[in-house]
Amino acid sequence: MPASPSEATLETFPNPAKRNYRIHFETSDFTSLCPVTGQADFARIGIDYIPNQRCVESKSLKFYLASYRNERAFNEAVTNRILDDFVRACSPREANITASFSSRGGIALTVRASFPDASKPAVGLRDGSDLRRSRQ
Repeated sequence: MPASPSEATLETFPNPAKRNYRIHFETSDFTSLCPVTGQADFARIGIDYIPNQRCVESKSLKFYLASYRNERAFNEAVTNRILDDFVRACSPREANITASFSSRGGIALTVRASFPDASKPAVGLRDGSDLRRSRQ
């Protein structure tokens, strides 16, 4: 089990289909740590994506998500990091991460992050080209 997300690897395999289709992953067993208090933040994580040339292998995703258990980060940062790591691993046509964090102090928080970012023009990513070019 990786000790942190930076040590985890999201493994992939060749997409077996030529058509567009959606894959949905969901877990209600996600935990990270609040960077201020160190208390556990519990969340339901949903990942929806349209694969391009590669699909993410589910067991490696399970280990990747479990690696956040000792990670201190704000919920917004966690959600966006999951999206960035996911996109880097498989270069999907589209991906959406929804993280619904449990209520603490009477306030629940849901964070949604999407690729491609609708507020930015897409730069050659639908064909699986390098993500780093779109960030320049």
